[in-house]
Amino acid sequence: MGHPNSFDVVILGAGAAGMMCALSAAGRGRKVALIDQAAKAGGKILISGGGRCNFTNLGASPRQYVSQNAHFAKSALSRFSPADFIRMVAEHGIAYHERKHGELFCDASAQQIIDMLLEGCRRGAARLFLSHKISLVRKASAGYVVETDRGAFAAPALVVATGGLSIPKSGASGFGFTLASQFGLRLVERAPALDGFVFDDADRGRLNGFAGVALDAVMTCNGVSFRENLLFTHAGFSGPAALQASLHWYKGDAVHVNFLPSFSRAELLDWFAVRKASKARINTHLAQLVPKRLAERFCELYLPAGVPLGNLLKTDLSAFCARLQDWTFVPRQTVGYGKAEVTRGGVDTDELSSKTLEAKKSPGLFFIGEVVDVTGWLGGYNFQWAWASGWAAGQAV
Repeated sequence: MGHPNSFDVVILGAGAAGMMCALSAAGRGRKVALIDQAAKAGGKILISGGGRCNFTNLGASPRQYVSQNAHFAKSALSRFSPADFIRMVAEHGIAYHERKHGELFCDASAQQIIDMLLEGCRRGAARLFLSHKISLVRKASAGYVVETDRGAFAAPALVVATGGLSIPKSGASGFGFTLASQFGLRLVERAPALDGFVFDDADRGRLNGFAGVALDAVMTCNGVSFRENLLFTHAGFSGPAALQASLHWYKGDAVHVNFLPSFSRAELLDWFAVRKASKARINTHLAQLVPKRLAERFCELYLPAGVPLGNLLKTDLSAFCARLQDWTFVPRQTVGYGKAEVTRGGVDTDELSSKTLEAKKSPGLFFIGEVVDVTGWLGGYNFQWAWASGWAAGQAV
């Protein structure tokens, strides 16, 4: 290997966090090398939000993030807020719109966000090196050396922005975690998150034939509840409610579903009570509130066979309503990294400075974005963490 190309900063990963870090550092006059094994920058940005990139959330705050240290994200998020990124978007003339829960999307294409970030890199002294396969990263006397199949790069500062394990087809790998371990940093156990749930055999048997059925529901896991659309799949549950809940799920945990969140328990009992005089079967009434197939199956599973609504004991009706509003299951697993939007866990935040994202054990080594144990809810929060952590490191290198 010949003499390395010298830079002030080498950034590994040309995704959301890496490009923001390059832009931030280059804007301060740093000579930056942004390296990625992919042929194009921003692969995950391009497929996000149905191709329109839900680039931030107006309500982003530390409470929407899961981490072993709930306070870690506060510093970066406070110094680069959604308003700061929105200002960048507006300055570049990118039209956007707000959807539910404060989510912001491009009107046209996610490519506009990538182009904006790359333009910011070009305006500074940042150079992009794509299709570079990294073979070795090592500590050197003056910093760090990154060896690739197309040459070596050296710099006093090395930023790892290689993302997590989710969506391998976008180029995701565990490289950043391996690198953290190489330099002696602890890792928090990783798991696919913002992902669908897979039923065990018993629940799949009870609720088979529902694929494609969707309804408004509340899903609760470990005390955290989300009211969103819930979708039955061939394997279990998907849709925003399930994806949100999966972030808080650990193997063996129970998940609770309220299929009728618009009613209190008393209101639901009253709703049935005023219909007791009707000769219609209870599933006919229930089909006014939930999809017909679900109404029929719940009645088959949880009510005495053949008993009309008017003849149901109050205790039986109460127990049935309880099932409808607190149906509990223990998932076998989530669908997995192939479809999970993010990786929960990663580099232990105790190993990093919350202000700069620099590794305490290895001066000049930084970890940002999804590779860190900071994982946001669905709805633009993970992009905001990428922007904020990338900006913070870019201001420090």
